[in-house]
Amino acid sequence: MIRNSVSDASFYIESEDEDEAKESERGGEEGGDGSDSDNSVADENESRQFSRPGSYSNMWPQSYRQSIDNYSNIVSPGLGFLGSPYQSAISRLSSSFRSSSLTRRHTPEILSSLIKPLLPTTNDQKQQPHERRSSHTLLPPLPEKHPSKKFDVDYEPSKVSHELPISQNCSYGQAVMNGINALCGVGILSTPHALKEGGWLGLSVLIVFAVLAWYTGILLRRCLDSEPGLETYPDIGQAAFGTIGRIVISIILYVELYACCVEYLILEGDNLASLFPNAKLSLGGLVLNSHNLFAVMTTLAVLPTVWLKDFRVLSYVSAAGVIASLLVVLCLFWAGLVDHVGFQSKGTPFNITGFPVAIGIYGFCFSGHALFPNIYSSMAKPSEYPSVLLTCFTIITLFSAGAAAMGYAMFAESTLSQFTLNMPQALVASKIAIWTTVVNPFTKYALTMAPVALSLEELLPSSHFYSIVIRTALVISTLIVGLTIPFFGLVMALIGSLLTMLVTFILPCLCFLSISMGKLTRLQGSLCIFIIILGLISSGIGTFSALSKIIQNLR
Repeated sequence: MIRNSVSDASFYIESEDEDEAKESERGGEEGGDGSDSDNSVADENESRQFSRPGSYSNMWPQSYRQSIDNYSNIVSPGLGFLGSPYQSAISRLSSSFRSSSLTRRHTPEILSSLIKPLLPTTNDQKQQPHERRSSHTLLPPLPEKHPSKKFDVDYEPSKVSHELPISQNCSYGQAVMNGINALCGVGILSTPHALKEGGWLGLSVLIVFAVLAWYTGILLRRCLDSEPGLETYPDIGQAAFGTIGRIVISIILYVELYACCVEYLILEGDNLASLFPNAKLSLGGLVLNSHNLFAVMTTLAVLPTVWLKDFRVLSYVSAAGVIASLLVVLCLFWAGLVDHVGFQSKGTPFNITGFPVAIGIYGFCFSGHALFPNIYSSMAKPSEYPSVLLTCFTIITLFSAGAAAMGYAMFAESTLSQFTLNMPQALVASKIAIWTTVVNPFTKYALTMAPVALSLEELLPSSHFYSIVIRTALVISTLIVGLTIPFFGLVMALIGSLLTMLVTFILPCLCFLSISMGKLTRLQGSLCIFIIILGLISSGIGTFSALSKIIQNLR
């Protein structure tokens, strides 16, 4: 279905007839026997996948959809209590588990399809229709070539294998959890530091960024709906700017993921060094202080997880990252309100010198746009996508602002790059917060690095040896970068200013303007131009300030 219409009254319009048709189909499925229901769902999903143009699935990176789905945990079980309002709590919970990929994963059909490559081989194309249907939830079939003036470059089918079937029926609750999982990262640990750098008025930047990020998330949906077959951020770049757009956007997204892995190692070194400040290691003339030692130990610990071919366990465990991040914030509140750590001075209303760094950190808090197209493509009810984003951004903004205000009120000008480093270690809440922060990246690192590794493996012959070499080299390189630039807050500000501003604010507007040219209203065009200009200014001053301070600290 092609949805190009743009309305002044609303950022999004979904056909009521489409939703009613989906509801009637579900009602018919529930009324029939289980076999008919499964076949109906299979036929529906198969028809959706056969409608995808080959130009989007044949281009590098072919592995993007599957690897990002792993990273965002799209295949996690549903949360029934966030389901449709007309169902009872028990029925919603049970139906979410019945329809989840967890119950389907162990069927012979899915297990036999897990070892297939990203795109079917020639023999796979000759199989009968009923054989295709058995693996429709894993990978799209290789479509026929269609001439296209925009996409004239075809790549050889990828030999990269993927482990997880793609769920095309995510409930509202699943989508919300996946969205929060995408947004709720290590950025929340540095919001008090950002408040210290920018002053209390800097919180207005966090709120403005949240509103604009929600809007650009809606723009990504409008881009996906512009023509059939668009499912990921690189697909949008290809539709807007051709092959070059796809490649450039993919590289930017992968660099952002790589930089996040660097942040994980710095985070581990900082927090473990605060727990064991006297730890050190001497090897001949080489002496590793506590920070460097724990960064090396963390690298050695996560390296085997990066070699994994099956990320199912890590994908489910990483969903606990949402709970872990929120638990750390609750520990901060507990220390301040229950343990009476105390509150310092009222702080600075506005700090012009540190404001650019605050911009980068606040921007980093909303770096989930790379995953939003995948979440939208996987939803059973796409019309709920704007509501899902609104819920996610509201929750993340409240927790980020709350953590910033509480942390800065408690530690004032002594606030460090992570508030866990300021919390008194004698308190139980502090121990919980620090150890939760330490454990969380161990499950996130491999999933974050996997898309980068898989994209590089596509460019080389299929070989287990090449795969091990690429992944090992990536991990070691993040360690080298982390040891060279061990400044958690400044690296986060640099990532937020240079990369997140592009991914979250600038590129969605540019793609939307390109795809919807001639169909925009004056208000929408003006708003997109305003966001682009604001993003460019924020990116420029934030990047310059972060780089200047990094160079100054290195000297």
